[in-house]
Amino acid sequence: MFARITHYKMKEDSIAAATTLLEELKPQIMAMPGVVHFINAMDETGAGYVVSVVDSKETSDANNETVQAMWGQFAGFLEQPPTPEGFDVIADWHN
Repeated sequence: MFARITHYKMKEDSIAAATTLLEELKPQIMAMPGVVHFINAMDETGAGYVVSVVDSKETSDANNETVQAMWGQFAGFLEQPPTPEGFDVIADWHN
């Protein structure tokens, strides 16, 4: 498995609107090929991380254009462009 972890910073006055948009995009996000987990965590200042776990780096790379288009929908809410990084998943534990 492969994880794409993306740091972002929303404008504080756009947190509610960005959260609403995220909920609207849920079906598209979860329908991307290979998606195993999707986590979006944000604090009260609008700083956050998206952790997207997919079945492989190749699948993650193939989804890149779709992911960029989705981030583009948040452009007016972001203080700066998001910064993604990719990692091999070495543990995936759940209770």
